[in-house]
Amino acid sequence: MKTSLITGWVLCAAMAATAWTAQAVRPTLRLADLHEKIVLADAIPTHFGQWTEDVNQVSAVINPQVDAEIKRIYAQTLSRTYVNADGERIMLAVAYGTDQRDNLAVHYPEGCYGAQGFNVSPVSFEQLNLAAGAIPATRLVASLNNRVEPITYWVVVGDRAVRNSWELKKARLAYALEMEIPDATLIRVSSIGGDSAAAYRLQERFVGEMLAAVPPKLRDHFSGRAR
Repeated sequence: MKTSLITGWVLCAAMAATAWTAQAVRPTLRLADLHEKIVLADAIPTHFGQWTEDVNQVSAVINPQVDAEIKRIYAQTLSRTYVNADGERIMLAVAYGTDQRDNLAVHYPEGCYGAQGFNVSPVSFEQLNLAAGAIPATRLVASLNNRVEPITYWVVVGDRAVRNSWELKKARLAYALEMEIPDATLIRVSSIGGDSAAAYRLQERFVGEMLAAVPPKLRDHFSGRAR
């Protein structure tokens, strides 16, 4: 009984401290204003390694409500489909937001796909082992009718790669204690096909070649290794 009482007091104290921090810490300095402006369309080449943008590929139709929310949260978005000599295709989506306060925080793909009627598998956390360094990534499979889409994504908050909303909140709090408002980039790659293991191998190869093709500073930013 005594142990339970002590535990209860500790939890109450932790919650009170968290609430106080949220009220007391009011960051004002935006990290996006401190570095060179990121222009996604220029930052990521249309051709790199064995991949070339497929300009004839029709963009997917997005639910208007989801599209409106994307435009509200992100300063820039980039959506392209790339094809290689073997006819394999990778869909790339990058979203960049300059302000990661609560009402403008990154939305995760599992929620966006679910909002468009897809069945979404449980997520798994993996590490992409690339020449640019290891990136903590998240994987899932979204399906709708006969469309099966394995997905790999990660989020960079400021200069830190995170895999989920809990890690994102911890990163935001760390920046807030320094009176800083971080920017964030969500990078998602996906492909169509039922063999998710093969799809993930292809996606990891694509990401490695893509990061190798961008300038070093942007490579560090997109991989969460800018520190």
